[in-house]
Amino acid sequence: MAEIIQLWEFQQARRRAERRHDEQSLEHALQLMRENLADAADDLRDAPPAEQPELLNRIEQLTSMIRYGMRMVIEPQDADVAADRGQRR
Repeated sequence: MAEIIQLWEFQQARRRAERRHDEQSLEHALQLMRENLADAADDLRDAPPAEQPELLNRIEQLTSMIRYGMRMVIEPQDADVAADRGQRR
């Protein structure tokens, strides 16, 4: 029984480490998207009216991707908390 528990704990630790790595990669991607969003907003200020719809579309897409990425970063943390609560019972 102790071996099963140790194996389970090892698997949980590995999953948490993988999620942390994924979160760091995702956070880096989010930072790049935020920088691209800021650049697009700067470009929009000086853009002629003919180019503005394309820039607004890019801004809208980046905003949506950033929101989605932020949810992905937050949700795994919630899952870890729920798993820890279930383990304590």
